[in-house]
Amino acid sequence: MKEISVTSSFYAYLSRIRWIKRWGLKRNAHDENVMEHSWEVSVIAHTLALIKNRYYGGAVDANAIATAALYHDITEVITGDLPTPIKYHSSAINAAYKQIEKQAELELLALLPLELRADFESLIHHDKLPEEHIKIIKAADKISAYLKCQAELKAGNKEFEIAAEQISLAIGESDQPEVMFFMQAFAPSCGLTLDGLMKTN
Repeated sequence: MKEISVTSSFYAYLSRIRWIKRWGLKRNAHDENVMEHSWEVSVIAHTLALIKNRYYGGAVDANAIATAALYHDITEVITGDLPTPIKYHSSAINAAYKQIEKQAELELLALLPLELRADFESLIHHDKLPEEHIKIIKAADKISAYLKCQAELKAGNKEFEIAAEQISLAIGESDQPEVMFFMQAFAPSCGLTLDGLMKTN
């Protein structure tokens, strides 16, 4: 076996996203970390892309979208998860946070061996992604947030009532037919118990 002379802490950083908690300003019945959120966004984005292709004449690369979605919150291993109410509190805060995110992207990319950086650039630098991919990943991110809110409400946590209303409204205003398809075909059963799910089979 050829001796490897390069070392990188890139994956050591990535593994730490399991410790980054989401929804930090709210009391959570069930804690959610960025690692599990990233997986959920990835599988939802993959499904949205396939729905778009099969039902609505799309021609997007579902696998590329799923991979990009896995990395969509990678910078939070450096920045932490800035809660939405703070991130969008003002245009100045939002602009400053975007600059921090860009710097974090550069720092993470620099951790990779030089030969791999071009391969990861479109995954880590969000502005390198095709606009159509970004739109699907953002929709998946919103659906993931919707499912989280519904799970919290089902657990009796009223802390998520307003967030649930706002996210439901935003999804309802989507111009992406694949989003409406997903919400009608897949989302309702996510609120069922295991026994409830087994009865539907």
